[in-house]
Amino acid sequence: MMVLMVVLAFVLCSVIAPNYAQGSQRLFQGLTPVATNGEPFPWNMLRLPDTVIPAHYHLLVHPNLTTLNFSASVRIEVDVMQSTDSIILHSKDLLITKAIIEEETGASQSRKPLQVLEYPPHEQIALVSSDMLLPGGKYFICIDYAANLSDGFYGFYKSTYRSKDGETRVLASTHFEPTSARMAFPCFDEPVFKANYSVVIRRGDKHIALSNMPKLKTVELGGGIFEDHFDVSVRMSTYLVAFIVCDFKSVSQITSTGIEVSIYAVPDKWDQTHYALEAAVKILEFYEQYFNIYYPLPKQDLVAIPDFQSGAMENWGLTTYRETSLLFDAETSSASDKLWVTMVIGHELAHQWFGNLVTMQWWNDIWLNEGFARYMEFVSVDATYPELQVGDYLLDTCFAAIGRDSMNSSRPISSAAENPTQIKEMFDTVSYDKGACILHMLRSFLTEDIFQSGIVRYLKKFSYRNAKNEDLWNSIANTCSEEDFTSGEFCYSSSQASKNAYQYAGEHLDLKAMMNTWTLQKGIPLIIVERRGSTVTLRQERFLKAVLHSDPVWSSLQQGYLWHVPLTYITSNSKNIGRHLLETQSDTIELEGEVSWVKFNADMNGYYVVHYEGDGWDSLIHLLDRNHTALSHKDRSNLIHNAFQLVSAGRLTLDRALDLSRYLRHEAHNIPLLQGLGYLEAFYRMIEKRNITDVAQNLKNYILQYFKAVIDKQTWSDEGSVSDRRLRSEVLGLACDLGYPPCVKKAHQLFTDWVESNSTLSLPTDVIETVYSIGAQSAEGWAYLLEKYQVSMSGAEKNKILGALTSSKDTGKLLRLLELGMEGDVIRTQDLSTVIYSVSRNPIGHFLAWDFVKKHWSELVEKFHLGSSCIRNIIIGTTAQFSSREELEEVKMFFESIREQSSQLRVTQVAIENLEKNIKWLERNLETLRDWLLKNLQ
Repeated sequence: MMVLMVVLAFVLCSVIAPNYAQGSQRLFQGLTPVATNGEPFPWNMLRLPDTVIPAHYHLLVHPNLTTLNFSASVRIEVDVMQSTDSIILHSKDLLITKAIIEEETGASQSRKPLQVLEYPPHEQIALVSSDMLLPGGKYFICIDYAANLSDGFYGFYKSTYRSKDGETRVLASTHFEPTSARMAFPCFDEPVFKANYSVVIRRGDKHIALSNMPKLKTVELGGGIFEDHFDVSVRMSTYLVAFIVCDFKSVSQITSTGIEVSIYAVPDKWDQTHYALEAAVKILEFYEQYFNIYYPLPKQDLVAIPDFQSGAMENWGLTTYRETSLLFDAETSSASDKLWVTMVIGHELAHQWFGNLVTMQWWNDIWLNEGFARYMEFVSVDATYPELQVGDYLLDTCFAAIGRDSMNSSRPISSAAENPTQIKEMFDTVSYDKGACILHMLRSFLTEDIFQSGIVRYLKKFSYRNAKNEDLWNSIANTCSEEDFTSGEFCYSSSQASKNAYQYAGEHLDLKAMMNTWTLQKGIPLIIVERRGSTVTLRQERFLKAVLHSDPVWSSLQQGYLWHVPLTYITSNSKNIGRHLLETQSDTIELEGEVSWVKFNADMNGYYVVHYEGDGWDSLIHLLDRNHTALSHKDRSNLIHNAFQLVSAGRLTLDRALDLSRYLRHEAHNIPLLQGLGYLEAFYRMIEKRNITDVAQNLKNYILQYFKAVIDKQTWSDEGSVSDRRLRSEVLGLACDLGYPPCVKKAHQLFTDWVESNSTLSLPTDVIETVYSIGAQSAEGWAYLLEKYQVSMSGAEKNKILGALTSSKDTGKLLRLLELGMEGDVIRTQDLSTVIYSVSRNPIGHFLAWDFVKKHWSELVEKFHLGSSCIRNIIIGTTAQFSSREELEEVKMFFESIREQSSQLRVTQVAIENLEKNIKWLERNLETLRDWLLKNLQ
């Protein structure tokens, strides 16, 4: 699943065997749960028992898109592993009208009713039999039930769209990950219970039905009702089952290996599907070659759903997407929009192998799905669309991961998660971004060939099965395959491989032990480098931003942390990259000859922060100022990032980091430019919100002065590479927001021309939002844009209009947007968290957004579910730029007032720690920033 995370904000180590009572499950031992009818419920744990296991589901679903409910039946073939008289499975908000059990013995068949007991706290039902069920018997559970189509974004839910002629049309779609298949059919809703599925959908004559597999036949039932029968699925987990009833149109193409790929969208947006089809075919063909495993289904549908909370969902053979994650409109979609669509498709198609073919055993290892899919976005897009320069965006991914992981409120990649709220929270920056970054580090460390062959072994060994963290490391470390043994070729055995297979700078590697330091403990290492002559002394410690070295708790937060860090480095004399595996708290390296500088983490292929003691930073600052191209653009971005991160940790003074950034006047590459500019903008936003007017004004003047040449050379066009176009969007957007007169004048003229043309004038897509934002500052312009928003058929354009509308300096207009988002008609509910975040970034709307969240908290949780990405984005988005002790107390008081919910969430800890970090940063650095600006303003 692709989770939408808010830019800048984003944003327990045991592996639990399936179906055994461990950890938080033991809380219920000794207690007898009581079913809704007052009788004892025969199971007292969150996880299901393994006494009965599903083999095959036969599912019939009939949604009514007028009454917005559905009736259904499911027949589950089960295997009894231990004698029992009750079957425990999941069900949520389903009205069960009949439950029977069929037993086949030879030629005869018996049918007996089952008593249904419900236990809503665990979202479980018990089906109690009058006879014992015995191992080896052939049993079928048959359940009739009904339910309303869900109002939210989980289970079997309704979605609507408005056609060009103003008609509102209804569809029904599913989203089951992680724990919502139980909202659509009674099931064993845990990833380890893989089964086959035969799906039948009833629909009206104006609709089509889609499911994971191709349609085998359609039966006309009469009365305008048709029944679509779909082929039997491969073995898969419940969260990957999907079905849709809609009136969409599609475009299709056959891949080189015979897979039919189709893109579905509402009829009025069919012309926006063609780029996605091209990308999906290319990327699917790439993955078949890269993984050396054919895609196992005959078709792959990609469907743009009008109402969709996350970015996309990897249902096997029927991937679903938010419209902006799949549709590309040449008139209004920017270069960044195109890159996003391509990467989301790369992510979801990677899941067809990582997650679908091989599934994590439990949600504590969801990173095996999401970290891999996030990383394979970069691998696949780099191979299929090299012109998109996607490798540069991996830096941003790792910067985001470090931002989260350098807080004490972070968590290990592999973390305990039991209930649905905890499981939803696992879909975060740690699983996605940190997971991708440690895989990139491992790939760079082992070499591409060894990494690729290792993951192919992993996929082949665990196909249609479930895997744990350690299974991945064992597969990569074991250089043998079954083919090697059968062909008689020599290779390492599994036990030998972990010790001998890979030599790294002459050192032997225990891969599992190494990678456990990255997945079973939270945080990120700080590598402290001190060079004296040709001797480099290395130390490692845990990098923390919100806790300073001088704080009393610092030492206790360092205890027990040690990483096996594959270091890389370059020097003033080196022609090759140096390598060293740091497995201890300290070590030394001898360089070849005298050097004038050394830079660790070459091209930022490693996941660690580096601090240079002695004259280390001075030599690098001097190098950047004198000859910055001696380092790659990735190395330059890495130095900017590390310097400002070290300021937050109290390791480097702000004036030294700002001194380093002054080399940017020579910088020609867009990635370091955006990195340096991003920090200055973040400082400006925080200080502006605190009304520290002299520093805010001087910082604004400095940005406009210092980057004037970069701003002035930007054209108001769509020319250049993706990187050039991204820079244009960012730089002109900031310049106009800061009131740079030439920028404002040009944007205002373009907006006027566009309005006078009745919005028929084609604006350059990369500057559309900047133009709209200037236009939105007038009452007439704002009203015109809101009207345009309501009729636009382009999701990309609607996003840009919404961003512009939230930039208004009129609090009444901002409040209206928040209210429209809450109503969910003009502004869809799926976009409400984005509206709240965008209003909170507006200095005029900062407290408005926070007060809105406090007032409407219960309604927001009802709409989005506790633990969801939207709730996390709302909490982080509205508190991220608070920086006073009064604001900290207010946030704490609010979290205390909703303690029953906030105590279940990690994100509340993240928000408080982030606020504490901001307070400390301002207290330590405000005067330094004030003085530095006065010295450096011309």
